[in-house]
Amino acid sequence: MITLAELVQILPEFLTVSAVAVSGIWLTQILLRTLRGYADEAGEAVLREGLTALRTPLLACLLWATVVIASSIPDGDYLAPEPLRRVAVVALIAAAAWACIRGSRVAMQLILTDFDVSQKDNLVSRKMATQLRVLHRIFVTVVIIVAGAMILMSFDSVKRIGLSLLASAGVAGIVIGLAAQKVLGNVLAGIQLAIAQPIRLDDVVIMEGEWGWIEEITLTYVVVRIWDKRRLIVPSSCVLEKPFQNWTRTSAEILGTVFIYCDYTVDVTAIRAEVGKILERCPHWDGQVNNTQVTNATAQTLEVRVLMSAADSPTAWNLRVFVREEIVKFLQHEFPEALPRTRVELKSPDHAFPPESIPI
Repeated sequence: MITLAELVQILPEFLTVSAVAVSGIWLTQILLRTLRGYADEAGEAVLREGLTALRTPLLACLLWATVVIASSIPDGDYLAPEPLRRVAVVALIAAAAWACIRGSRVAMQLILTDFDVSQKDNLVSRKMATQLRVLHRIFVTVVIIVAGAMILMSFDSVKRIGLSLLASAGVAGIVIGLAAQKVLGNVLAGIQLAIAQPIRLDDVVIMEGEWGWIEEITLTYVVVRIWDKRRLIVPSSCVLEKPFQNWTRTSAEILGTVFIYCDYTVDVTAIRAEVGKILERCPHWDGQVNNTQVTNATAQTLEVRVLMSAADSPTAWNLRVFVREEIVKFLQHEFPEALPRTRVELKSPDHAFPPESIPI
């Protein structure tokens, strides 16, 4: 039971702590409101959403920091008893980690607003987005580990256990390293992917015989969105150890091919001229490459290859489909005799009877 004399003794400390808490909350609210007003004037919706998301963790930090300060002053047990002080320390560490994670996410989103991945020429944007997302995951992992370690070390019993285990830490580290060799290998591979960037977000790749886009890159695995909306999960170490095709490594532009098999009587010059007309009226062609050549001759047909360019791989697919259909339509109407056919020549043997000698 607190006596009146003790209450009078702790009253100045109580008023001081209360004034610090109220001032901190008031200043935080003013700062966030000012920044949100600036975001509204500048049309920065991402900044406003980020400031709104930061409000709760910052206020939680101020609240629990006030309790910790109250328990640290002389005779602070009256303001914050020992159980409350321990809870406040744990809550303050957790709130600080929460604020750091939220703050890093807001910073990442603000940076990515200047890099639009949805554009056609998005090589730089995809590079920046890949690095920031992987580095953000690394930062979040480190913050969680450090916060968890600080919470555990705030308890004296855990601290004593930790000091007693230092002697065997080397052996334990070797055992854990051997047990988690594959996991650690994938984590290190994920970090290497973020730095070296053999793949980036939205890259067009062929992995494990599947064609698709890089949808997500984590520390331990890569998600490939296949063209038919399936998802291929590839461990990070496999991306570095196995060869794969990256169609957008340096540029999204790509060449597409169409193969037409015709009879030897076909007029290749007419096909070449028609291909130029087809590409001119096709919206998928970027106007860079147009080449029609006979690339092979078999015993039955000629192989005519049409080479053309497009801005990216999905556009190239639609371009190839359009050109193939138009060439087939052209051959059907203008040169039906040039379509593939099989010739059979029948010859009478020398010893055959003349027609008039064959009995009827």
